[in-house]
Amino acid sequence: MNGLSPSAGWRTPLVILVCGTLIVLISLGVRMTFGLWLEPATAELWPGEYKILSLTMALQSLFWGFATPVAGSIADRYGTGRVIAAAGILYSAGLVLMTMATSPLMAHFSIGVLTGFAMSGAMFPIVLSAISRTVPASKRDMYLGIASAGGSSGQVLLVPIGQSVLDAGGWVFMLYVMAALTALIVPLSIAMVRKGTGRAARAAGNQGAAAALGEAFRHRGYVLLMGGYFVCGLQTMFIGTHFPLMLTTLDIDVTLAAFSLSLIGMFNIIGTFAWGAAGGRFRQKYLLCWLYSLRSVAMAAFILLPVTATSVVVFSCAMGLVWLGTVPLTGSIVARVFGLQHMGMLFGLTFVAHQIGSFIGIYAAGYFFDLFGTYNVIWWSAIIMGFVASLMNYPINDAPIERPTAAQAA
Repeated sequence: MNGLSPSAGWRTPLVILVCGTLIVLISLGVRMTFGLWLEPATAELWPGEYKILSLTMALQSLFWGFATPVAGSIADRYGTGRVIAAAGILYSAGLVLMTMATSPLMAHFSIGVLTGFAMSGAMFPIVLSAISRTVPASKRDMYLGIASAGGSSGQVLLVPIGQSVLDAGGWVFMLYVMAALTALIVPLSIAMVRKGTGRAARAAGNQGAAAALGEAFRHRGYVLLMGGYFVCGLQTMFIGTHFPLMLTTLDIDVTLAAFSLSLIGMFNIIGTFAWGAAGGRFRQKYLLCWLYSLRSVAMAAFILLPVTATSVVVFSCAMGLVWLGTVPLTGSIVARVFGLQHMGMLFGLTFVAHQIGSFIGIYAAGYFFDLFGTYNVIWWSAIIMGFVASLMNYPINDAPIERPTAAQAA
């Protein structure tokens, strides 16, 4: 389970790492451009009703989350290649269909359902599970940190590109360009194909999926890990979707508002790699406690101080350092405690909690903004919950579960 089979050929750990990182780069990078076209699409389709597209993007997070363990289970059994290829096709189709939307229902289906399903098959749980199986445990945290940083690289690269395309041709043209980029996921998925994945998994252990699920949900630490990940989703996707609009309402230049997301992504490349590397030296659960606390402190400081161009830059840099560090740490805890056989499914289930938080964060932000004209309610809620998440991770039992091997059971 720690290395590739002889039939893997050119699909070395390095090739899988590079292609997996590029897949996450495109998937998350394109998703982080959604906040750019939220305002112009709303102004053209449903003027003044931000809650419509906020619900659309919130539904995407929900479908993304609930479909992830299903995609993970399929990938665990049959390999990741086909799952990722299908995700690339669905992603492009959803973006193109949104350009034809004439009703909220069409928007919900194209972005909410299609791209939601797409991201379930081409994001961290699927890609990181595949990478985890290619490297020794001693290098796992570093590899997961590198791949997770790939998502931030997409944020750095694609958000300014998206803003430039939006300025040049409008939001419809921007979605066509993003659809062309997500189509690249299909050829990249070829590197993720591994023959005999299902047979190898069954040879390594005799635990079925139902037994793995029961074991995980009886494990208090797993439930607490999911609770913390719920908060992560609420905080990051609320900011990732609504932060540019929030800044423009506070008279921050629109270019800086868009650049703030790129800046978060830029510093998250450093942060995610650093948190992943630290996970190889220190207890991951304690690192998660620090990460959630620091994130809430940064958010509280930003909202309490006057919002200026300087404070936006400082906050974006600070937030970037704690943005997606939860991903390699959470994935590493799942792999450490439960092993690799069902990692795609179990990591995917923690991601369900993450995406439920994302749904609430995105939609509640739009709802309260329509109601009060500010984001203060959801902002302070996210700050408080960050400290709660820190407390939830502290008592997690992260010791590996001991099971009899197949030979011992026989």
